[in-house]
Formats: sequence, C-alpha cells, structure tokens
Amino acid sequence: MRALTKSTRSWRTTFFAAFFLVACLTPSVADAKRRKKRNRKRPVAAKVNTQALGQLMGPFAFGMSKDKILKLLSQQLDERYADKIKETNDVYQQDKIRLQKKNALKKIRSSYREFKGAKTGWDVSIIDDQFAHNTGEAMLVYWENNADGKDQRRFFFFHDGELYKMFITLDTSMLPEGQRSFEFFKGLMTKRYGAGKIVTEKKRSGEEIPVLVDWQSPKFHVQAIDKLHFYGIFCLSIANPKVESIVMTARDANKEAKKSNAVINSMLEGDNDAPPSLDMNKGAIDRSIK
Repeated sequence: MRALTKSTRSWRTTFFAAFFLVACLTPSVADAKRRKKRNRKRPVAAKVNTQALGQLMGPFAFGMSKDKILKLLSQQLDERYADKIKETNDVYQQDKIRLQKKNALKKIRSSYREFKGAKTGWDVSIIDDQFAHNTGEAMLVYWENNADGKDQRRFFFFHDGELYKMFITLDTSMLPEGQRSFEFFKGLMTKRYGAGKIVTEKKRSGEEIPVLVDWQSPKFHVQAIDKLHFYGIFCLSIANPKVESIVMTARDANKEAKKSNAVINSMLEGDNDAPPSLDMNKGAIDRSIK
C-alpha cells in the first residue's frame, strides 16, 4: 500500500505539472554546396522526453483490461477514503464515508460503454471526436476530483477489450486568470516535453490559430488539446501509437462501408422513373443530424 501511495502521488504531481507529446522533427538534408559552407549548421531534430511521457501513464499501462483498471481505481479510492475515515472517530460518519466510496466505485463501473452503434450521450460531448462506433471501441470514465467539484475526468478507451488510450480533461478554473490560455498551456507542455508539432486551424476570418500540440515516440502518442472556447478546459490524450493506427484504419474502413451502403440503397429505393424528391430525402437528413 505504501508503494501504491507513493506511485499514485507521484503520478498526480506529474499530472498537474504539465502534459503532452512531441513529434520528432526530421532535419532537412543540405545539398552538396551547403555542406561545404563551414558556417552553416545542420538543424538538430527535437528529442522526445520518453521518460516524462511515460510518467503521464501513472499506475496504468496499455493493454490492461477493464477489470484491471477498475481494480487500480478501487485501490486509489481506498487510499483516498481511508484518510477521511481516520479524520473522525464517529462510527456513523465512518460508515457514511465507506458508503460514499462504494457509490463512487459503482459510478465508475456504470460508466462503461461499448460503442456498437446505439447512440449515447457521449456522441455529442467533449469526447465525441475520440471514438467511433462498430470498431471494437469501448470507454470507462473516472471523475478524479468529484469531491471538490472540479471538471477533471480521466477517460479510458479500449480496443478489443484492452486499454489503448487515455483522455484527460483539465478544469482551468484551478488556474489564475492570466494563465487560462492555450498559449500558456502550450508553453508548459513545450518546456517539459520539447518543441512538439503545432497543429493549427483556420478561422472564418482566415487567421490560423493553434488547436493542439502533438508529440510522438515509438511507445507514446500524446496531444495537448485546446477546448477552452467550447468547454472551458484543456485536454490531454495519451495513446499507444500502434493500436491507435489499427483503430484509425478500422474507422476509415467503417466509413467506406457506410458510403458504399448509402449508394446501393439510393439505387434500390424508390421509383426509378420518378425524379428525385426533396421531401422524400428530408426524413433521412433529419435523422442524420439528430
């Protein structure tokens, strides 16, 4: 238990300190003439701090099953509530705290979802771009700081029953006003993990704005994501790059299959001699956006 406590606290300290992953930048190859110039230096590729990235995993490991994750979370809850029980000698209060711990674990268990096609509340949420249906994906969520009301959650994503990604939401209300910006957050991440790849998005005005920082290594793919505008939080994604690639391939194949089915259905449905009707298609469009 002491070992667990030490590793857990170390993980939490690292977790609050900073996050995110760095794409190795391959230096360009100078031509023969440039090589002759003594005053010109070849650019140095950015190095990924693999050890620091690994610390983001805490006590968890890729490949773990849902039951293994639940066991570790149960141990963390035991640790958290044990301190609360020690703070009082009131037997009634101690029983009440034990019940709170039991309900907290029950809440985690009940959060498990397998994405098999049926719509869930998560399909329009902060994680709606983190999963897809009918690709062997599932999710478990742990509200890390529900005791103080912070919107800080750790989502565990599984593929074929094994953990391959964690997605963490960070409540910016715990930061001073002047630090509630992605620029500040990006600075923390870059300082700890190096000059990651900055991914931008073009606004309607034409302005390019950074939306995430990306780091990659053979073992970890980490992203620091800006969701401050819509949700008021920053996010951290930590994934197994090999399994993530398999998942993305499955998603692409699933999309192609849906496109193929849509074309076939449109050819088979309705009267071939009748012109297309907007009213006939209206129901399908309405269903697709609900």
